[in-house]
Amino acid sequence: MTMNELHVDVAIIGAGTAGLAAYRAAVAEGKKAVLIEAGPYGTTCARVGCMPSKLLIAAAETVYHAQHAAPFGVTATISIDKKEVMARVRRERDRFVGMVVDGVEKLPEDAKLVGRATFDGPDRLNVKAIPGGKDVDTTVHAKTVVLATGSSPVVPPILKDLGDRLVVNDHVFDWEEVPESIAVFGTGVIGLELGQAMHRLGARVRMFGRGGSLGGISDPAVRKRALEIFAAELPINPDADVKKVERVGDVVEITFVENGKTLTESFHCVLAAAGRKANLSNLGLETTGIKIDERGVPVFDRRTLQCGDSSIFIGGDASSDVPLLHEAADEGKIAGANAATFATDGKVAPGHRRSKLAIVFTDPNLAACGRTYAEISHRSDVVIGEVDFADQGRSRVMLQNRGLLRVYAEKGTGRFLGAEMAAPRGEHMAHLLAWSHQARLTIEQMLEMPFYHPVVEEGLRTALRDVAAKLAVTSVAPHGVHDEVVAEA
Repeated sequence: MTMNELHVDVAIIGAGTAGLAAYRAAVAEGKKAVLIEAGPYGTTCARVGCMPSKLLIAAAETVYHAQHAAPFGVTATISIDKKEVMARVRRERDRFVGMVVDGVEKLPEDAKLVGRATFDGPDRLNVKAIPGGKDVDTTVHAKTVVLATGSSPVVPPILKDLGDRLVVNDHVFDWEEVPESIAVFGTGVIGLELGQAMHRLGARVRMFGRGGSLGGISDPAVRKRALEIFAAELPINPDADVKKVERVGDVVEITFVENGKTLTESFHCVLAAAGRKANLSNLGLETTGIKIDERGVPVFDRRTLQCGDSSIFIGGDASSDVPLLHEAADEGKIAGANAATFATDGKVAPGHRRSKLAIVFTDPNLAACGRTYAEISHRSDVVIGEVDFADQGRSRVMLQNRGLLRVYAEKGTGRFLGAEMAAPRGEHMAHLLAWSHQARLTIEQMLEMPFYHPVVEEGLRTALRDVAAKLAVTSVAPHGVHDEVVAEA
């Protein structure tokens, strides 16, 4: 269906995870809604994020465990077909994307508009049709608007002149073969996951970070242990001193200082994994009257997702808040529901926000749940317990006994506050801990739960026992209960 003028209750810019959730929430409230998308359908997660990266990691883990089977008395000859590795990544990636696209295509035709939207005031959008598309330029009059525009990779200025030797994570999963060598700029979630995977799949990898950040871990003890583990496997510096990055013919030469020595190495390509930025430029937000912060992101209430007191709402990666799929889905639902009710009576309500849960699928897994160390380290009423996995039973059985888990509890109340970890199979323990935080359990209550033997979770029990013992001997009375609310966690 083609349109020149369209009147709706809710217009949603972006048909990714947050946008689709917002659309469903608005329609569930009985409102007329339209999804506006400028690019191909299919979420960031399915196309260039969660799923293709896990496909790559699964292949890398298979190689790694086969190569390290000798201590079990198992020997094998390993051959990596790098083209088939990437062929499977692309096949399965396309299947996941196809499932998302099928869902969008089942939506009513008058609920979808393909084009690039810009604001012309807070309740008016000009949608420029995509050349060759089925739609025409359209003016959308909307009582409310949801910004669900997603995000794009950030490319550091030092890398901008590398031409086709520069890739971002959006490009990786279209490769036909794993490269011979790759320099990864960024030691955050994306950089660590892809860097370790490429290394295990036979590429020569060196990782360059900035400012000491490592996978979003804020606990210095956990970060230190994780860095020791990763550095034992591949060259990585989370606070690298890079002097020059230059393309020379078909390679990239990088000059950097390592242990007081100036070194130059050549790589087939460079991966920019220095984070992502919200897709909010060129939207005409200046015409809406809403307040914009220094990053170009609207100032919003994370409980309601409303931008100021306006008719504009925001969700998903566009908010630059918590760029995770489950958070994007939750934010889209909250933003869509509030946009719908605001369109009727100008009212909004706080939505359900879950306890923090973030996982990096490296080996070992990195994870944070509940309150992070950065959020509680200033408090005088916090006790920390920990477990080193070096001698943890099940971890030693699997020869995956590397890592450190730290849990945080509140003096006086004994309530579990949060945890950070570098741990074998940490993705599962992180879920247990996030559930415990959201249920507002105490350390004592957590220790009353069943722990099977032998499992890695027994390491978690050790950390809980450690913090329980410290809680028992402390004589510091709490200065009022820090009664966190899950909606603010």
